[in-house]
Amino acid sequence: MASTPGLISLGGGMPNPSTFPSKDLKSIIDTLIDTKSASVFQYANTLGVQETLEVIPAYLEKTQSITCLPENVILNSGSQQGLYEIGKVLANTGDTIITEEPTYVGAISAFSASALKMEGIEMDSMGMKTDLLEEKIKKLIKEGRKPAFIYTIPTFQNPTGYTMPLERRKHLLEISRHYEIPLIEDNPYGELRYYGQNVPAIKSLKDAEDVLYLGTFSKVMTPGLRLGYTIAPVEVISKFNLIKQALDLATNTLSQYVAYEYVKQGIIYKQVALNVDLYRKKRDIMINALSEQFPKGAAWSKPEGGMFVWLTIEKEVDTKEMIGEAIKNGVAYVSGQAFSTNGTQKRSMRLNFTYGNDDQLAEGIKRLKKTFGN
Repeated sequence: MASTPGLISLGGGMPNPSTFPSKDLKSIIDTLIDTKSASVFQYANTLGVQETLEVIPAYLEKTQSITCLPENVILNSGSQQGLYEIGKVLANTGDTIITEEPTYVGAISAFSASALKMEGIEMDSMGMKTDLLEEKIKKLIKEGRKPAFIYTIPTFQNPTGYTMPLERRKHLLEISRHYEIPLIEDNPYGELRYYGQNVPAIKSLKDAEDVLYLGTFSKVMTPGLRLGYTIAPVEVISKFNLIKQALDLATNTLSQYVAYEYVKQGIIYKQVALNVDLYRKKRDIMINALSEQFPKGAAWSKPEGGMFVWLTIEKEVDTKEMIGEAIKNGVAYVSGQAFSTNGTQKRSMRLNFTYGNDDQLAEGIKRLKKTFGN
């Protein structure tokens, strides 16, 4: 769809190609081929290349204040694979799990593959409502359906862009510990902050040793190299290892070595700063265009970082049914229903501001206005 002539796609979750550090990656790859071809083209250990396993804890300590050891890390073919492993290891077929409502469509896909029953917890602009979460857990336990785990994207959530404040993160962790329900923190966008103060990762908080943490190089290097990682207790990592052996034996060896050099040489920190500058401008263009085109009749999130804006039309409308009309008007989005665990979110849609060029972002919002009217 994104390649349809004249169509402006605000739907995909793709980074902007101008952020791909092609020259740096070419230099890294050329050197690796010249000096380590016997290693970079060989099978890797299922858990990952040792050098990369060792550099990730230092990287997380610097960027997220997370303390872990190499034995707490498994490298995956994108964090999507990590989500699938979590669904297989931490739950059994038919188990109930908890997510935000709405939540990441890839998580819905991964957990559905294990036939898990998802219970979505309503959100506000500060993320998952933890008071409702606790009420839901008590209800499920009474029904004999204690959740197998809780899944959250607390920072620049996909699809809403919302960020959970520190006190609510602490409450979420407290609930997880009190009811002995594993907590999964997915943080693909954490370094893409454009405004406001950093909020500590849940995994970095006191008593968060058992929190499972998902990270990725897709937003800070390139998505095409397909490299993500999961941080977990050693006994859980060993179970992920068995699942991954059956899935693909090992993650792409060359990608792992490239990521190692990318972090070791400090290129990642320079590139993220460039990405932030670019995306801040694009975020502002979309927010300003929404203010101009929808002075009334709609509401939207105002994310301090990440890649997405969540737009909700106030009148009764089904954004899924309206996709055809939107495409006729030359714009695409993802309907809110794609992110729903219960078939709701019909009046909402996710808009991506990182991929399109500046003129496309403003024009795309104009075309949305034409589609949904006053």
